[in-house]
Amino acid sequence: MSSSAHSRRNVLRGIGAGAVVVGWSAVSSSWVTAEAGSAQASTVAPVPPLDGTLVTSPQVLGEFAKDWGGFVTGAPKAVLRAGSVQDVVKIVNYARANRLKVAVNAQSSSADAPESHSFWGNALAPGGIAIDGKSFNKIHSITSTHAVVGSGVSLHDLAAATLDRGLIVPSQTDYLRLSVGGVASVGGFGGTVPKYSVFSQMIEEIEVVTGDGRVLTASPTVCPDLFNAVINGGGQVAIITKAKIRLMKAPQRIRMFTLSYTDLAKWQRDQEFLMRDGRFTQQGGYFSRKPDDSGWWYQLEGGFYYSSPTVPDDAKLLAGLNDERAALQVNDHDFRDWTYRVDPGEQAWKDGGFWDGPHPWLSMIVPASKIQTFIPFVLSELTADQLGAGFSILSPLQTAQVTRPLFAKPNEPVAYLCDLLRMPPPGDPNIQAYLAQNRRFYDKLVSLGGKRYLIGAIPGMNPAQWKRHFGSNWDFLVSSKRRYDPDSILAPGQGFFA
Repeated sequence: MSSSAHSRRNVLRGIGAGAVVVGWSAVSSSWVTAEAGSAQASTVAPVPPLDGTLVTSPQVLGEFAKDWGGFVTGAPKAVLRAGSVQDVVKIVNYARANRLKVAVNAQSSSADAPESHSFWGNALAPGGIAIDGKSFNKIHSITSTHAVVGSGVSLHDLAAATLDRGLIVPSQTDYLRLSVGGVASVGGFGGTVPKYSVFSQMIEEIEVVTGDGRVLTASPTVCPDLFNAVINGGGQVAIITKAKIRLMKAPQRIRMFTLSYTDLAKWQRDQEFLMRDGRFTQQGGYFSRKPDDSGWWYQLEGGFYYSSPTVPDDAKLLAGLNDERAALQVNDHDFRDWTYRVDPGEQAWKDGGFWDGPHPWLSMIVPASKIQTFIPFVLSELTADQLGAGFSILSPLQTAQVTRPLFAKPNEPVAYLCDLLRMPPPGDPNIQAYLAQNRRFYDKLVSLGGKRYLIGAIPGMNPAQWKRHFGSNWDFLVSSKRRYDPDSILAPGQGFFA
């Protein structure tokens, strides 16, 4: 059998056997099989030969019809499992010619339960073509300073490969079952953000397929406008296929200090003091109910990286802090175990039935000057039951360290990620109330000069509100969209423009 015949057979699976011509019919808005030379064939745009496959089976389409949020659904008409970058080029050009939308969905959770970890249909392509990001899950190379990986590689797998060599990405998400390309498109928060910035700042070069069907390499010095439009750009102008990521030497151990505060102002002063001081590599925080359930209090987490023969000096590391010292917790961890610390919690959520339901998560970026206003506002309404089996995050970042323009941030030197990572119990009847609450919290945040993070479940966003979100960088996003995705086929689920 010739290679072209084999490639043609691989074009489309799931719509019938024995077809000679397969392609998209604009007349019926569906994929069609037809005998060559028939009248029907003349209305069909044949799919070009592919190295991979274009799948249309109902089971696969169903897998790409929803995301982890559980609020927005919309099945694609086909799923591309690419065998090469050129497959992506061909499908992008085919989609342009046939007015189909395209979105990448890496579904990068555990291999036995692939999931799209977005919350409001961000990675969906209803009626269009979904590109399975797992097609690009190869780790190409690892040196002492960088890893070059496919965009579909999960941070979980990347960490395993780099730790085997005594290396780690300086900043990565705490939950690691996310794809490199997906996280690069939004930012990526984890415990080292106060020191090293968000994950997307670790990306030094990308290979992409633009929305007009070109394969380009971009970096801060090569095609910088494209690079800046892709990183944190929500997939609007190009499809990431490969990334070069910064690495550093990994420690052997980490000592974690959890400090508690009843006074929010003291907590904030210590957070910002420690971020300037730099003694901890990991730093973050959250709020929780007091042990006697008499109200909320605030936790600060500091993590000190070390390797033998270094021994942490606890007294020095805790000097100058104003916590409730009687509540101090100190724990020492093997660094690899610490890296995968969320895995047991994920399994517990699955075992308890929390994983498969809707997830009304909310992620906000709060100006430091408004913490004393915004957090009491949230806590005056929030109850522990509204978090379910979930938790909060309240952690600082230095805004000057986030240099890619499409990461929307408050106009202050310091801001805080405020996450409400709700995990409602099965059958919780209050899901719509949680979404309405998310909207109230977000509207209050906007009035205080804050921003949302691109992920999260906030109902009612429209183009005018997205324009406000991106602020002075909106025109850059719009011009980049016109330049690199002139037919506006990419990432419709974000809803930035419609």
